[in-house]
Amino acid sequence: MSAMIEFKTALLIARQWRDEDLLPFAQLNADPQVMQYFPNCLSRAESDAAAARMRGLIAEQGWGFWAIEEQASQRFIGFVGLNIPSPELPFSPCTEIAWRLAREFWGKGYATEAAQGALRCGFTQLNLAEIVSFTSIHNQPSQAVMRRLAMLPSDNFEHPKMPVGHILREHCLFRLTQARWAALESRTTS
Repeated sequence: MSAMIEFKTALLIARQWRDEDLLPFAQLNADPQVMQYFPNCLSRAESDAAAARMRGLIAEQGWGFWAIEEQASQRFIGFVGLNIPSPELPFSPCTEIAWRLAREFWGKGYATEAAQGALRCGFTQLNLAEIVSFTSIHNQPSQAVMRRLAMLPSDNFEHPKMPVGHILREHCLFRLTQARWAALESRTTS
């Protein structure tokens, strides 16, 4: 087991999952608007299983998809984090960054803020050379977050887990290297 990484931003805490996160996580995974760029909403059992996998990975390797808590209210709002995705993706092996927030927390800059913290962990604590992100070509809100993170569009690809002809099969890939991130960080901190 590796040392567990958790972090705080100005407004958020990224932490290990707790049992009390399961109900609000299931609610966001059952929300058709939150899940519109995924094949389907998740049942409570599927949501609980996903949270258990995320919790287990963090316990095992020290990092992964962290639960996000709003500091002011101490409420669970979603997840953000880093993951090694499925090897059949055309750009694997890689480490991805991803996020999912409950709808009531959209439009507050939380996805960007949480993802910035996760990138900082990935580049400074895990010493990753590059972090990628990908989503359906139709998911403009997530692509906007990727751009705010200074990630650069790279390629479009057909997601191998989506059936041929499915509206969500075509995905776009964004990349951010540690060197680019460090150069941009030095500008903002100087």
